[in-house]
Amino acid sequence: MSSSEQGGWANPGPAGLTALAVACFTFYSILTPHLGPDGKAIVGTQAPLLACWLIGGFVVQLVVAIIEFKEGALIGGNVFLVFCAFFMLTGGLEFVIKSYFAAVGPKAVPLDTIIDGWAWLVLLITLILWTPCYLKTAPAALGLTVLILDVGVFFVCFGDLQLLNATMAHHWAALALLLTGIFGMYVAAGIQLNTAFGKTILPLGKPLI
Repeated sequence: MSSSEQGGWANPGPAGLTALAVACFTFYSILTPHLGPDGKAIVGTQAPLLACWLIGGFVVQLVVAIIEFKEGALIGGNVFLVFCAFFMLTGGLEFVIKSYFAAVGPKAVPLDTIIDGWAWLVLLITLILWTPCYLKTAPAALGLTVLILDVGVFFVCFGDLQLLNATMAHHWAALALLLTGIFGMYVAAGIQLNTAFGKTILPLGKPLI
């Protein structure tokens, strides 16, 4: 993650982590059962609004990725670029499409969402392989954020691949994503507060490796 504070681009990490937290919290809401008895009802009523938030997050994380690359932050630049493209933009567009098909109803050709599972599988493997980079270079709190996100993506992936029970996969994915969002907000606040006051207000810890 970029660390420049003077004479260059400022650290955009807090904005990117806030966008990630928004995505995680809203996915938690979609995946938890108290919002509706079946996925189709949820998609039809909430997906268009969720799509708007994800597309907003895409804008934020794209800017973050560009600044990270500008500052020579290889890990942060690539991670935020992948996140903004696939977690945010692709996710937002998919919810628009799913809400359309839900509105059309039985006249529509059913969507085969197993293709999402294969795409998530690539993201899962990539995220797991990149995780040691964060454990080596990032504060402990951010390393934990990425580890918990790994768990959430695992359950989303294998739920979409229909290799895990959907209810169970959604439950654990929702909890992991909620925790990811909480940790993301904590790290974002820690970067902002510690920088503003010039001392540790919120401890972020040393790299886990």
